[in-house]
Amino acid sequence: MKRTNSVGLTSERMIFHNRIKVCVFFVLVTLFLTWKMVTGLRVDASFEKMVPMQHPYIQNMFKHRDGTGGGNTVRIAVAAREGDIFSADYMDILRQINDEVFYLEGVDRPKLKSLWSPNVRWIEVTEEGFSGGSVIPQSYGGSQASLDELRTNILRSGQVGQLVANDFRSSIVSLPLFETNPETGERLDYKTLSEQLEQLRSKYMELGVNIHIVGTAKIFGDLFEGVQSIVLFFMFAIVITALLLFLYSRCLRSTFIPLITSLVAVVWQMGLLTTFGFGLDLYSLLVPFLVFAIAVSHGVQIINSIGVEAAAGADKPTAARRAFRSLYIPGMVALASDAIGFLTLLIIEIQVIQDLALAASIGVAAIIMTNLVLLPVLMSYAGTGSKSIHRLRERQHNEGGVWNLLSNFAHPGVVPVSVIIALLGFGWGLYQAEDLKIGDLDPGAPEFHPGSRYNQDNLFLTSNYSTSADLFVVMVETGVEQCSTYPVMEAIDRYMWRMENLPGVQQALSMVTASKQVVKGLNEGSLKWQTLSRNPYVLNSSVSSLRGLYNSDCSMVPVILYLDDHKADTLSGVVAETKAFADENNNEHVQFVLASGNSGIEAATNEVISQAQNQMLMWVYLVVSILCLLTFRSMRAVFCIVIPLGLTSVLCQGLMSFLGIGVKVATLPVIALGVGIGVDYGIYIYSRLERFLKQGLPLQEAYHKTLQTTGKAVTFTGITLAIGVGTWIFSPLKFQADMGILLTFMFIWNMIGAIWLLPALARFLLKPERYVKKTEASDRESKLAGSAI
Repeated sequence: MKRTNSVGLTSERMIFHNRIKVCVFFVLVTLFLTWKMVTGLRVDASFEKMVPMQHPYIQNMFKHRDGTGGGNTVRIAVAAREGDIFSADYMDILRQINDEVFYLEGVDRPKLKSLWSPNVRWIEVTEEGFSGGSVIPQSYGGSQASLDELRTNILRSGQVGQLVANDFRSSIVSLPLFETNPETGERLDYKTLSEQLEQLRSKYMELGVNIHIVGTAKIFGDLFEGVQSIVLFFMFAIVITALLLFLYSRCLRSTFIPLITSLVAVVWQMGLLTTFGFGLDLYSLLVPFLVFAIAVSHGVQIINSIGVEAAAGADKPTAARRAFRSLYIPGMVALASDAIGFLTLLIIEIQVIQDLALAASIGVAAIIMTNLVLLPVLMSYAGTGSKSIHRLRERQHNEGGVWNLLSNFAHPGVVPVSVIIALLGFGWGLYQAEDLKIGDLDPGAPEFHPGSRYNQDNLFLTSNYSTSADLFVVMVETGVEQCSTYPVMEAIDRYMWRMENLPGVQQALSMVTASKQVVKGLNEGSLKWQTLSRNPYVLNSSVSSLRGLYNSDCSMVPVILYLDDHKADTLSGVVAETKAFADENNNEHVQFVLASGNSGIEAATNEVISQAQNQMLMWVYLVVSILCLLTFRSMRAVFCIVIPLGLTSVLCQGLMSFLGIGVKVATLPVIALGVGIGVDYGIYIYSRLERFLKQGLPLQEAYHKTLQTTGKAVTFTGITLAIGVGTWIFSPLKFQADMGILLTFMFIWNMIGAIWLLPALARFLLKPERYVKKTEASDRESKLAGSAI
């Protein structure tokens, strides 16, 4: 500890003996990073960033992407406002939409499907054999006869419920997308694509149809629209924080200087991200909020300490130096805990979470410089206003009643009650968390509220089509040119039957489905023949024209499962049943492997999150505990600081279960963020408490003095952090609102735990009487030494 103190004193001398140089350094670096931020910062979105690329499901999906189409498809439902789709005006509008979206950048044009695309065909059996053609008749001219023929072709095509609504009032244009442009190699620009789709929506809704658009690309596009609200929330948080700081300090200098240094930390964070070649994505966009809030919370501690020293009679430079000296170690430990807590998110193999972790850690590194160095230096020039010092002196006397009341948390009679309440809280949290689910718990896109435009569009499709937007694709691997052999197709048939009888699965489709229809047609449409033939020539003939239902060398057959929804229970049931079937039937000739489709991707994401959740918690608590142990050299201190954090984590999981919030990409980081930031309260309070205990004060008196010196700052910090992220609750983006609810809860409860539970644990664990005995023994030795002299 002496070595640490000597390092702190050396740093103090270097900083405060070179204040002008320090200020010039910060000005130059801030100007450079501002330039980097303005000229180079980008906000991007990538389908691949949102999925766990190393997961076996995703590896299988990309391996067979040509055969399955991947999971990135936009579906545009064009609905007639009056009547049905069998009108010349409607079909003309649908043709225009089909032609227009065909040329959008990123569209896999050969796989585009609509009533106007040539790959949508009808087949029927006649006395002369098979006949068929495109759904749109070659002779189509908009006449009533052409429309009647179109109706017949649609009924013969089997597209009712898939491309055509069950009520014939709308039809779909399906756009498979490339993640990268095959011509330029550049990533698909989701923001531009979404804007083009919205222009298309506005253009054709004026012509008398309604447009509903769903798909991953549209989710990204709507998230980009929500970014504007994120900026507004950030500005609102700055204004609220400024008002609260002024009410706290009643000093303009003590209000604006912490705000300025906190904003400098945000600028440094974004400038450094750009310098290192990183950008911001749709989740890490929220990190500047956290960086600003964390910076303000640590700035308040410094401002409070400077005010206390000034009220004790210190001049401006001395007050700033003493504040730096007292907060250097706890501040560094707290910020290091924040940064390393964020870095534990790197174990989650989803790039969007890893980017968030890196952005947050870089932001915390910036706070160490701006708030532990720049802020004290600036305050050594500005100082605390005389009115503020006078108010602080009055407050120290007048608030004795409040601190007297709160100091009873360390009273021997109150401590057992606090411990019992904490145990009950642990029990409730653990009981409630038993129902905590991994993944989404609501239909539609979880990024948006149920009433959002996207989820209303999704509701339209699920309500009017037999096949849902939630596709789970299982890939059946065989040898080259072996996919149409009887053993393979018979295994697929049994798998489809098993899945269609599983709750949550609407329908299963594959090459087998079409083969049975063809065999039936070859036998005069008799239902007796709607089965798989054992004759290889018949099987080969039945699938020869079904090129879209297997890959180019007939070594893989996709089985498409249409699910009721993508809720966690539905996906886990499908995955478990598929794995069970695969274990029973996989052999050297046929392999059932998971998974593609948007629901297959989500199942892979859920598995990664489920595996990483407890591992991440273990690492974040281990790291925080080690840092506290290295700082305070006491396991008792570690327990005093970490146990309140554990209570908050358990209560948060219980709250998530109670509110129906699943553990997913958006909410998993909250747990690490809450622990990493929440430990700050305990570190600041414990460091002060230990100092007073070492002076020989009884625990309750030592805690009373701790509250007088840092209690108001900790309380203010907790409230400021909670209000800063609490504004997110009103965000149009549901994932941001969920994060706001959980972070607000964790910040408030971490503050309560530090003020209420920490002193109770100190009474049990620290044995405070030993500090008193040590002090008395030291005083006796000093007196004996003095008398001997």
